Amino acid sequence: MDIVIKLSQFLLSLSLLIILHELGHFIPAKLFKTRVEKFYLFFDVKYSLLKKKIGETEYGIGWLPLGGYVKISGMIDESMDKEQMALPAQPWEFRSKPAWQRLIIMLGGVTVNFILAFIIYIGMAFAYGDMFVATADLKDGLLIENPVMQKAGFQTGDKILAIDGEEILKYDNQMNAQIVMAKQVLIERNGERQTITMPVDFVDQLSKLEKGPLATIRMPFVVGSISEGSKNTALQSKDIVLRLNEEPAKYLDQAKVILEKNKNKLIVAGILRNDKEMQVPVQVDADGKLGVQLAGLDLESLEKLGYYKVSKQEFGFFESFPVGIQKGADQLVGYGKQLKMIFNPETKAYKQVGGFAAIFNIFPSTWSWEVFWNITALLSIMLGVMNLLPIPALDGGHVIFLLYEIISGKKPSDKFLENAQMVGFVLLISLLLFANGNDIYKAIVGK
Repeated sequence: MDIVIKLSQFLLSLSLLIILHELGHFIPAKLFKTRVEKFYLFFDVKYSLLKKKIGETEYGIGWLPLGGYVKISGMIDESMDKEQMALPAQPWEFRSKPAWQRLIIMLGGVTVNFILAFIIYIGMAFAYGDMFVATADLKDGLLIENPVMQKAGFQTGDKILAIDGEEILKYDNQMNAQIVMAKQVLIERNGERQTITMPVDFVDQLSKLEKGPLATIRMPFVVGSISEGSKNTALQSKDIVLRLNEEPAKYLDQAKVILEKNKNKLIVAGILRNDKEMQVPVQVDADGKLGVQLAGLDLESLEKLGYYKVSKQEFGFFESFPVGIQKGADQLVGYGKQLKMIFNPETKAYKQVGGFAAIFNIFPSTWSWEVFWNITALLSIMLGVMNLLPIPALDGGHVIFLLYEIISGKKPSDKFLENAQMVGFVLLISLLLFANGNDIYKAIVGK
């Protein structure tokens, strides 16, 4: 069932992004009276799953889910329709339109991608608001268990105050994304501030480990269930461990250290059960475990227990606009930094470039509209930025040639555009093979 939920989210998000991107080309083309021969979700190589012709346009769904396209008459694109291009230009063709109209048509897709992302972020701000723990309320700092983070100099209990000079006011997932791309991180440790310079190949080091958060809030030791064969039947589900052998164990990471020191010993645990504190004897096994499954707590429950003060901001309709726009701008800048890292060989971040499997794995195995829309907005930004790359087969390549035409007054020859399109197509296929090859390699080696 998990795979079905992940696949459903993946296909729904991908379909939405493709249709709206292509609609961004379709609408201005029709406004400028340019004939659109095909409008397809996915590629119809040899045959299509569904198709219907309405007016002059054939609408359909292809069988190959690697994207989608609109075929515009008189345009040198991936169809490489040389027969049509050999005929005299017709008034309804793309090549007959003024350069500024062709530029608007080509920019339509990425424009829709960026607008869609900002609309989603605005909608999410209005619908969900923002729940977080302020940095000032992280009295005992963050949990740092990632070996690469520890090697870089971070420790559990650190407070992250600023990343590359930008003050960090709250703990959220965006903070971890910022750390990945950071050059310097300002922390507070035991009341003193210090700066950690991040390794250039930080991303490459992370790629050699199992996926996991870089820094997260410290959680209490909460009993989920008692494992079969465990001697600690005195414990119950939802018990919260507070002390072990009279040593404070407010957090799970503290409890682990104490248990490690008391392997194969019978000790006393101070627990909180149904809002009452009590003591129970517990047997620590040879591995420093209690033979229980752990449970997690949400932010609201942690606040009730006094672990954190949770801040929640709710936004009215008009208040949501600047919040959503700022979130979209932050994501756009962040993705730009990621691309910069990928193209810098020293970071070795190119090893983390992924294809469709990587995108598929972003989606959770449980359905959450909040997560779905957040991922879709990010993918929309990624799609927009990638399509603006100056590769001839992409929108960005067409835009470069059109800008040259507008500035110089000279239109590149059809032969030149055909050759450029072929070179761009080869580059795209190479990038596609590289990205999906990375996915296959990771699946084989397990990283």
